[in-house]
Amino acid sequence: MHRTLRAIRAEQAAPRLDELFQRAWPEYRRWYLRDGESARPSGEECRAALRRYMPALVPTWERVVDDVGGDELAARFLSLWCPRPFMTGCSQAAWTRTGSPFLVRNYDYHPALWDAVLLWTVWNGRRVIAMADCLWGVLDGMNDAGLVVALSFGGRRVVGNGFGLPIILRYVLEFCTTTAEATEVLCNVPSHMAYNVTVLDAGGDARTVRVGPDRVAEVLVQPHSTNHQGIPDWEEYARATRTLERDALLAERLADPAETADRFIDRFLEPPLLVREFVWGWGTLYTTVYRPAEGRVELLWPAQSLTCSIADFRESEIELHFPMQ
Repeated sequence: MHRTLRAIRAEQAAPRLDELFQRAWPEYRRWYLRDGESARPSGEECRAALRRYMPALVPTWERVVDDVGGDELAARFLSLWCPRPFMTGCSQAAWTRTGSPFLVRNYDYHPALWDAVLLWTVWNGRRVIAMADCLWGVLDGMNDAGLVVALSFGGRRVVGNGFGLPIILRYVLEFCTTTAEATEVLCNVPSHMAYNVTVLDAGGDARTVRVGPDRVAEVLVQPHSTNHQGIPDWEEYARATRTLERDALLAERLADPAETADRFIDRFLEPPLLVREFVWGWGTLYTTVYRPAEGRVELLWPAQSLTCSIADFRESEIELHFPMQ
């Protein structure tokens, strides 16, 4: 399968988001309504949830909806309040031992379901560069204060009242500057599914926050995560994704004094961190390295790369091929 990754500047939402929305909305609409419209929260419920938990984001949400010409259904979807379940893979870790800190991560998912957009924005006076999801949500990203966030699915099937995590990470990058501020948001804004969020700031403070709709959020000093929260309770998923094996490798390499920063990054382009089993429905779509001290992000594949900067972001495209057999 071929996909084109687009790096796009959108200082304000329109007109670039409108272009993306018109292209993606038909498929997102089908996904959002798959269980019937009554299964999704009303417009008032979505607005009330945003006002309660992320009030500073409400004007941005309203502007995005207006700029893409969205109706009430689109507004409900774009709030990401109680969406349908979605699950990813992912391995991620923050390197803080020597030199400038960085966060490196693999995003594992089906290529057909990926937005394939790296978005640069200035929506609330802060420059943000992030891999987009659900148009304006964040899978991983960094702001101009040097705050970096990345998500990985927590490996539990529980679903409850909460936001899709990509919109929470958008809120974090728009309004937080430190790991402490980010973890406070993650502990207080409900997530509709179990996720692990690795956070790194410009001072090298790294944490992993385990969130979910049925548990109090847990902040861990460990700077890495894969796809479980403690002892896996979804054993089939844990085996299929090799989450324990990947987690053990990250912990071992981070603790090894002989490990270099460059070698650690290279491991994300090798099994078991690199996943190429697209025939089973997922695989590594990209590797990102966020370097907060330089304000730079590197996107890596085994034979390709793309480098972008918060201070000097230039639009570009890169063609990618994912073997489905």
